[in-house]
Amino acid sequence: MTPSTLMSEEQLVTALIEKLGLLEATRFLALKTQGRLDSVERHRRWQAQLDKDKFFDEVFQSETIE
Repeated sequence: MTPSTLMSEEQLVTALIEKLGLLEATRFLALKTQGRLDSVERHRRWQAQLDKDKFFDEVFQSETIE
C-alpha cells in the first residue's frame, strides 16, 4: 500500500487495534463521538453550577486557632 492509498474503515480499525491494542484503539475512535468541549467552555459550565461558598470552605478549610 502506498502512502496515497486510502484504507477501508475495516483496514483502518484493524491497523489501530494491532498497533494500539483494543482498549486504546476504542478510546481513540471514541474521541470524535464524545464531542469534547473546549477547556474554557468546560470551565465555564463548571463555574455556572458551582456553589462558591461551599467550594471555598472545602478548599480553604479554616482551622480554629486555640
